[in-house]
Amino acid sequence: MDLLVLLVAFLTILAGAELFTNGIEWFGRKLQLAEGAVGSVLAAVGTALPETMIPIIAILFATGDHASAIGIGAILGAPFMLSTLAMFVTGVAVLIAGRKRATADSMLVDTRVLAHDMRYFAIAYALAIGAAFLPLEPVWLKWIVAAVLIGIYAWYVKGHFEADPDVDAEDLAPLRMHRLDVAGRREDPAIPRLRVVNLQVAVALGLIVLGAIFFVDAVQHLAVTLGVDQALLALVIAPIATELPEKFNSVIWVRGGKDTLAMGNITGAMVFQSTIPTVVALVFASTAWRATEGSYTAFASAGIAFAASAIIFIPMARSGRLRGRNLLVGGLFYLAYLALVVLVIGGVV
Repeated sequence: MDLLVLLVAFLTILAGAELFTNGIEWFGRKLQLAEGAVGSVLAAVGTALPETMIPIIAILFATGDHASAIGIGAILGAPFMLSTLAMFVTGVAVLIAGRKRATADSMLVDTRVLAHDMRYFAIAYALAIGAAFLPLEPVWLKWIVAAVLIGIYAWYVKGHFEADPDVDAEDLAPLRMHRLDVAGRREDPAIPRLRVVNLQVAVALGLIVLGAIFFVDAVQHLAVTLGVDQALLALVIAPIATELPEKFNSVIWVRGGKDTLAMGNITGAMVFQSTIPTVVALVFASTAWRATEGSYTAFASAGIAFAASAIIFIPMARSGRLRGRNLLVGGLFYLAYLALVVLVIGGVV
């Protein structure tokens, strides 16, 4: 039964991702937004909902001694998973798609958009991690950091939304729900109305969130049945499930030759995850957001996120080119962290 639920949830997330990528592109076109705003802000925030809700619910509403710790671990896990496993999966998709491309695995990305995202991520996440080393008192020190992080993300969004639009209707596939928009229309039927676009995006997000909830529950139940260690489940297995929307979206966009949207969906989510969920932790769980001897494994994931991002994006910024094979390094970092977690669980380190 667990395997059946996993399969149905997997297909539900995939269907939601397909609807979402198509709908969010049309949403950006209707609002005359640039690719950076569509991929790095709208798509990134939309598909970050499943993994974002886990720490927020754990911190704000859950009870028990470990609720805040679970929330903190989930917040730290999101940038780590995005900078490692999500990059690796996207790199594999690029290598497969590169067989049919004249540019091979050279990605058709706007490197300025990605460099813009990673600068904001590096600054915001460094501030967030730095706040973990502040003293517990006075509490308002962490609140100041939280206010700065909100300002950083607001400025980041402002920059993307002020960029010139660069998506034409001719570049987009027909809206999947276009049949709901045909009856009684006098204008161009190839251009869907905004309300139908909004409906498709809302349905897609609903499918993604619903699929993610059932997927995570099934993974947890299956792991318990098989006797998988709870720490391994919380730090490694569950985050894979919650990051599925970003991975699916990026693979779909790579397949369609829209690499800026594919990568922006990941890098934009990294900026979002390093600011907004972190603000919740700093304000409502400030005593838990601190580096201690018992939390170094979780905070080690932040160091890996920085290292993986640097190796991938610093060469891109220097050369002005990003290759799919360069993204594969994320998989090596993920395996290194997995080995660390296993050693910690086994009491070796």
